Amino acid sequence: MIRLEKRPSPSKVWTYATPVLAVVLTMLAGGILFAILGKDPLEAIRTIFWDPLFHPQFSGFSRPQLLVKAGPLILIAIGLSMGFRAGIWNIGAEGQYIVGALAGAAAGLALYPSESVLIFPMMVIAGALGGWAWAMIPAILKVQFRTNEILVSLLLVYVAENLLASASVGWLRNPEGGGFPGSRSLSGWDASSNPELIAGTGMHWGVVAGFIAVIFAYVVMSRHLLGYHIQLAGQAPRAARFAGVNPSRLIIMCLGISGALAGLAGLFEVTGPAGQISIDFNAGYGFTAIIVAFLGRLNPIGILLAGMLMALTYIGGELAQFMLALPAAAIQAFQGMLLFFLLGVDVLSNYRIRIGARETA
Repeated sequence: MIRLEKRPSPSKVWTYATPVLAVVLTMLAGGILFAILGKDPLEAIRTIFWDPLFHPQFSGFSRPQLLVKAGPLILIAIGLSMGFRAGIWNIGAEGQYIVGALAGAAAGLALYPSESVLIFPMMVIAGALGGWAWAMIPAILKVQFRTNEILVSLLLVYVAENLLASASVGWLRNPEGGGFPGSRSLSGWDASSNPELIAGTGMHWGVVAGFIAVIFAYVVMSRHLLGYHIQLAGQAPRAARFAGVNPSRLIIMCLGISGALAGLAGLFEVTGPAGQISIDFNAGYGFTAIIVAFLGRLNPIGILLAGMLMALTYIGGELAQFMLALPAAAIQAFQGMLLFFLLGVDVLSNYRIRIGARETA
């Protein structure tokens, strides 16, 4: 008989071992999936995890892309992790990412074709405020009416996607674009562009913001009173109220921070790698960042490493689609396996596996 026995306290060993085990299990299950699709599983795993970094034919292009892909994932995941640690579940970062991009792009395009050096900083502020404002909708509804922030934030993603489509074919469409959907090029306009800061590295202002967010979150969670309140609220809500933690203020704070960081990620993406507002601008970073946050154990340093790993699966997945003709759905399923196995093996942190008959008194 196999049973689970609750541990007196969570195992620190398994807390840090489960992400590694989840990655190994994902590789094994992914290999089986690729074999079912008629591909060599070892070749597929090597193409995803090894070739983008070390293959001489691909590494020159893929290595800079690692930071390009990891930047928005880390930035969004840091914001989400602070809320998750407090038991506040923002599942709508994708919508906040979109609205941040729309707000920042609209603010900049309103001043086109000015070349003022103040335009890009203004766009950054507008992007953060756009994401923050979109996150305030579920925050205020939860505080005032006790609605479920999971459902509200998630449903607002679909509203944001429709706003994106409306902007692409309507109010932000390029008047000189021949009727095609999409805004003017932001990356091609010097005042709003977000270019590489160090040639050949992929480092742009969004990546810098991601690293700053990691440092900020680490300091807040380990050295600041707010971090103590967040952890206390997540681990012992009743004790938090007795300690003077204001739940409503914490909800507003955590959702606001996560929304602002998601909005910044959208702004840096639309002024850099994406280059313009388009119907297919959103790439699912807001949802993938949830996997990154949990894979990183809601720890800023862990999220930095998990963001790099997830970015590698993006780049390697695209390479596998091109080189091995793997379907995009298989790569998405492979990425989803990471969260599935992480949640599955995470039970080992709180429970021991016992084999044998249960002892009776």
